[in-house]
Amino acid sequence: MAEHLFEDIFHVTRIDPDGKKFDRVNRIEARSEQLEMYMQLDIATDVYPMHMGDKFTMVLAPTLNLDGTPDTGYYTQAGRKTLADKYDYVMHGKLYKISEDNSSKDKGPTKVEIYASFGGLLMLLKGDPSSAANLELDQRLFLLIRKV
Repeated sequence: MAEHLFEDIFHVTRIDPDGKKFDRVNRIEARSEQLEMYMQLDIATDVYPMHMGDKFTMVLAPTLNLDGTPDTGYYTQAGRKTLADKYDYVMHGKLYKISEDNSSKDKGPTKVEIYASFGGLLMLLKGDPSSAANLELDQRLFLLIRKV
C-alpha cells in the first residue's frame, strides 16, 4: 500500500481572498477537520472547479505506485492501477520551503509552513509541526484531491 505523507479532509472557506489573478485558476483557502491545518491552494478551475463550502480529501504522496515503490520520474498509464485512480484531481510538484511561523500574536504554539509548487500552482499548508514530520525540503510529491 502506498504511503501517504499527509492526509486530511478540508472545507473550502474562501476563494480568491486577494482578488482574481488568473482566468482559469482560483486560489482557495481551506481548513482541515482532523489536524486543524490551514491551506491555500491554486486550482486549475477549467479542469477541476471548486466552490465555497466544498469538502474534499487531500493527500500528499511521494509516489502513485500502489505498492509504494519510488516514482521513476516518468508517468505512463500503461493499463496499471495507480493511486491516481482513486482521486479526481492530481498534481505533481516539489516542496520548496519549510519554515516556522512565530508571528502569532498570542504567543501560542509555533506552527510550520510548508510551501510547494505544482508547475506554478502553489500550495501553502500551515499548522502543527508534527503533521508535517514526513515532509522534507526539495521532496517531489503528488497532491491528490477527491470531493466528499
